[in-house]
Amino acid sequence: MEMAIEAMRQSVNEPRDDGAVPPKVGAVLWKPDGTIETAARGELRYGDHAEFTLLERKNRSNRLDGSILFATLEPCAPGARNHPKLACAEHIVNARIKEVYVGIQDPHPKVAGEGLNFLKRHGVIIHVFDRDLQDIIKQENAEFFDLAERAAEKHRRHATITVSEYEKPNAEVLLEDLSDEALKRYQKFLGLGEKETDAFYRRLYQQGLLEVSKDKRQPTGFGVLLFGKHPRDSIAQAGLLATMHYEDGREEVRNFDGPMVFVSEQVFQWLKDKLPNPIKRSGAQRVEVNEALFELVREGVVNALVHRDYGIKGAKCQLSVTPDAIVVKSPGGPIEPITLEQLQSFNAPMISRNPRLHAVFSKMELAEERGLGLKSMKSRAVEADLPLPRYTWEDPYLVLMLYRSPESAAKSLGKSVLAELTQEEQKGWSFLASRTGTTQSEYARNFGVTARTAQRHLTHFVELGLLRRVGAGPATKYLKL
Repeated sequence: MEMAIEAMRQSVNEPRDDGAVPPKVGAVLWKPDGTIETAARGELRYGDHAEFTLLERKNRSNRLDGSILFATLEPCAPGARNHPKLACAEHIVNARIKEVYVGIQDPHPKVAGEGLNFLKRHGVIIHVFDRDLQDIIKQENAEFFDLAERAAEKHRRHATITVSEYEKPNAEVLLEDLSDEALKRYQKFLGLGEKETDAFYRRLYQQGLLEVSKDKRQPTGFGVLLFGKHPRDSIAQAGLLATMHYEDGREEVRNFDGPMVFVSEQVFQWLKDKLPNPIKRSGAQRVEVNEALFELVREGVVNALVHRDYGIKGAKCQLSVTPDAIVVKSPGGPIEPITLEQLQSFNAPMISRNPRLHAVFSKMELAEERGLGLKSMKSRAVEADLPLPRYTWEDPYLVLMLYRSPESAAKSLGKSVLAELTQEEQKGWSFLASRTGTTQSEYARNFGVTARTAQRHLTHFVELGLLRRVGAGPATKYLKL
């Protein structure tokens, strides 16, 4: 992936008279015999795409079965090239390449996911570059992405194709069924005054949240989810169901089923009211101990609401609070091709399942649209001396575990696993809880044990399925599962 970015920097973009800005693109081909070749856009001839240069100009007569391709930008899709030229996605399939790593999705409406979809339909396994590498690609192609995203927005405004059922008007809901308070708050974030009603409605229409006809204005499903007074009346899987489990066995339930844009703040306040938040006065500042934890929950709840799969109609977002942890469940797995491993490493690429919801949350400063949310979750946990949050999959839910104390990470392993661990190993796991992984020497040094003891602990964690071993010899790493 890093080699592809280096190749991208060697791109030679052709001069254009139409004001278009071609992207800089790099590609790398890894062959089964271990040899590696690279190519850049325009490397051999103006206008040639990097994938075309690599596959057709450098390897046209070679068998590429079993090879893996890395490209910094989504390969162009059939229909994006003028006849008789083939799209890069077609060249990849014709070369019988079955595994491709893609840096970042092309936002231009001529591509916009169609290149990836074409590859998937032909049995190609897709991976996405890590988030930090995506940042580099986007920064170094800033002008291209700016123009492409403007074109995409213009295309969305005039498109007649409905991608989701929630983009359609909801026949059961009228404009007056939306919350005035929620709408006014959003109007303010858009920089519109209270009297600019027509301009506001036009913005809602452009964003796919409102359908406007001669005689009425009717919310779409996304509009109802975001601003509806009672969205569950027409969309049963909307909202968030919360349960507080007390140490004495009591339970308290709370349903957050009003406008989605208010839920994260309501959850934040509910937790502050219900959970003790001791004051830490060490040093010169007065610090509320649980403040970072509450912020982590707010971030987790936003992600659950915005990125859940609303097509799973029998499941709802859930929040469970126990003495040791706060668990957020969101229907739907990681957004393809993001993997659970990338989520767990807090370096997942930026993809949104529900971009219309995400855009509104971003404009209202409730979510980070640039993919920084996971990074901030990791940094907040580290700053607060809390174990790192943990993602798992419990069909049909993506589960986020937020630990309430350093010791709670070991307790959450369950009685059967805890019974297999010595007291020293339990302390070792509490140490590991604040990291995505470790090495033998780091574990020994930070936990204060000998190299032999560190190796014994780490091997036992691997046997119990808590860690996985990567690499060999001195470079061996142990990553959390």
